[in-house]
Amino acid sequence: MGRKDKIRSWLFLTPSLLGVMAFFIAPFFVVIYYSVVNNPVQHEFVGFSNYVRVASNEAHQLAAFNTIRFSVTAVPLAVLLSLVIAVIMEAKLPYRSFFRSCLLSPLMVPVASIVLIWQVLFHYNGLVNESLEVLFHMSKIDWLKSSHGQIVIVLLFLWKNLGYNMILFMAALSSVPADLIEVARIEGAGKGKIFFSIKLRYISATILFVTVMSILNSFKVFRETYLMTGEYPYDSLYLLQHFMNNTFVSLDYQKLSAAAVMMFLVIMVLVGIMFVTEDRFDRDMEE
Repeated sequence: MGRKDKIRSWLFLTPSLLGVMAFFIAPFFVVIYYSVVNNPVQHEFVGFSNYVRVASNEAHQLAAFNTIRFSVTAVPLAVLLSLVIAVIMEAKLPYRSFFRSCLLSPLMVPVASIVLIWQVLFHYNGLVNESLEVLFHMSKIDWLKSSHGQIVIVLLFLWKNLGYNMILFMAALSSVPADLIEVARIEGAGKGKIFFSIKLRYISATILFVTVMSILNSFKVFRETYLMTGEYPYDSLYLLQHFMNNTFVSLDYQKLSAAAVMMFLVIMVLVGIMFVTEDRFDRDMEE
C-alpha cells in the first residue's frame, strides 16, 4: 500500500475514530476522573476512598452478590443449552425450520411485551402457580417477591438468548471440515469422539465469542427486571444496575463512577481469562 493509499484510508477512518473518541474513550476517562475526586464542584483528589466507600456499601455488596450469582448461573446455561440445541438441529430432524423460528422469535418481541408475558406467567395467581398447584399440589409462590425471584430472570434470559447463540453455533458446526469427520468415521470414531475431539476444538473460538456475548447480555437483563419490579425490588433481584441507577438518581457521581470502574475491571478480567484459555486451547489443537 502506497503513501497516498494510507493517507486516504486514514481520512476515511477519521470520522469513525473521532466518534469513538468523543462518545466512548473520552467519557470513560471522565468516569475514572470522577471516581478519584471528592465531588464535581471542588475536584479534590481523594485517591481510592470512593472505591472503599462503594466496596463497603451494603447495597453494593448485595447487588454484586446477586449479579455474580445470576451470571454464574445464566451464562453457562445459555452457552451449554444453545450448543446442545445446535447439535440437535444439525441432525436434520423433521420440522427443524419451525423449531429454529420458534427459538429466534424472542429476538423480535418488544421488551414491554416480554415483561407483560412474564408478569402473567409468574404472577401469584398466574399460569405457573396454577399449573404447579394442579400438577404437583405445590403451594403458590409470589415469584417476584421471594428468594425464588432469580429463577424467573434466568428463565427470561435463556428464553431471549438461546436462539441467537444457537444460530452462531450452527454456523460454526457447519464450517467444520467434512473430510476430517469422514476420516474419523472410517477409523472407527464414534459420534461422541468426533464431537469432543474434532468439532469442539474447531468451534472453540465461537464458544469464546458466545460466552463473552452472554456475559455482556447478562448485564442487560436489568431492563426487564426494572420494568417488572421497579427501582427497589426484592433483595434477590437487586442487581448492580439497580444500585447504579439509584446512585445516579441521588446524584452521587463519585460513588457511581467508582462502581462503574470496578464493574468494568471485573468484566475485563473475566474476558481476559477466557481469551487466554481459548488461546492455549488453540495451541494444543495445533500441536
